[in-house]
Amino acid sequence: MSHFDCPGGGQVWVEGTILYIGHMRWPSGTTIVDVADPRHPRQLATIDLPQGWHSHKVRVANGIMIVNHEQLGESGSAEFGGGIGIYDVSCPSTPKLIIKWRTAGRGVHRYDFDGRYAYLSPTVEGYVGNIMMILDLADPARPVEVGRWWIPGQWKAGAEPYPWHDWPAPRCHHPLRMGNRLYVSYWHHGLFILDISDMSRPKAVAHANTSPAFAHPTHTCLPIAHPLKGRRIMVVADEDVAKLRPSAPSFSWIYDITLEQLPVPIATFQVPGLDVDGSPQSPMSGCHQPAERFRGTVIPFAWFAQGLRLVDIADPFAPREVGHFLPDPADGEDRPSSNDVTVDDRGLIYLVDRVRGVDIIEATGAQ
Repeated sequence: MSHFDCPGGGQVWVEGTILYIGHMRWPSGTTIVDVADPRHPRQLATIDLPQGWHSHKVRVANGIMIVNHEQLGESGSAEFGGGIGIYDVSCPSTPKLIIKWRTAGRGVHRYDFDGRYAYLSPTVEGYVGNIMMILDLADPARPVEVGRWWIPGQWKAGAEPYPWHDWPAPRCHHPLRMGNRLYVSYWHHGLFILDISDMSRPKAVAHANTSPAFAHPTHTCLPIAHPLKGRRIMVVADEDVAKLRPSAPSFSWIYDITLEQLPVPIATFQVPGLDVDGSPQSPMSGCHQPAERFRGTVIPFAWFAQGLRLVDIADPFAPREVGHFLPDPADGEDRPSSNDVTVDDRGLIYLVDRVRGVDIIEATGAQ
């Protein structure tokens, strides 16, 4: 339908007719866009970050916007520091910083936000890698930590034995909440389902890991709100980067979590024709990220070089592609780099490229 040009897109989020874009690369802040007329997007505001830091993730609820502050490489000034920026966006054209919540180390990677609680993946003093943390933003000007969880062995300051000297360091990647559960991807340490009935004491309910049998890290665990074929279902995306060894492109798993303590993979989905014979392909050829909000049983995916893929999971044992859109590569690039996707209340799809910007797409399959 239309294209909004902006470099370095990381995540897109939409509330009503306002689009929020987090940027991975310089300029590496946040862009706010009016998409009331989706054929003519109109930039409202930008928020810049210092060189060496980015806020490539963004979530908005109840007039509050959260952006992450994460260090890029080693160049970011420690004075700025990692954490999250909390903004009042009740007037989207004039975002106002309420407070910056700071954490040690590189900062925050991905997170979920339900309008009150933020479920973060921060680096924290005394811990190896990112852990899971819950912040209460009932008063956005005074964030309060209410709970944290980590894999035993991460708490270096607590003298926990560290068992992964010959394995990638543990790293909480992306918590997502549904009900009193958090569905947490932990990179090459697999996935965890946490009971947060008592947020001050999150408890592990289940763990599963497809590494090292499959070389890709676990990126996102997306629980499905309604049963499919009488089963509780979770979609799990492996990211096509940071591979343990050269391998075929990553794909998405479908898990049956009806028996919550024993997640069972029942199907996979790969873009048709992408993996012909299992031969290694270059990174960022395969799966990245499913839309965290969608309608019905069709999930839009950002599939790196394969663009947008619309995957129907009505039969979770046999997911099938029902549509796709391949964006033009950015100037100087030989293929797209679709990084994230979301859907608005009108059913419009917003697909962001790491280099080129955002495509606004109309597709009946997203309804």
